[in-house]
Amino acid sequence: MANHPSAEKRNRQRITRTLRNRMVSSSVRSFVKAVREAITKKDEAAAKTALHTATVAIDKAATKGIVHVKAAARTISRLASQVHALGAK
Repeated sequence: MANHPSAEKRNRQRITRTLRNRMVSSSVRSFVKAVREAITKKDEAAAKTALHTATVAIDKAATKGIVHVKAAARTISRLASQVHALGAK
């Protein structure tokens, strides 16, 4: 347990940061889930709008360091190729 004031402050900061990161990563997962649902329903318009909002959220999370930059790029790329394949069919 923290005994020094600086250690207590670091603990408070850790708790705040963890809650914020958890909230952001949860919302990113929800946006990705919305894109995947639109893809399975084969709704191209909904998939494109959901992809846009998911891309913004994933990029923001990667900028903040919540999601790794390459993992974010990989997720966006895979979702975009699936949405693009909907339009090609």
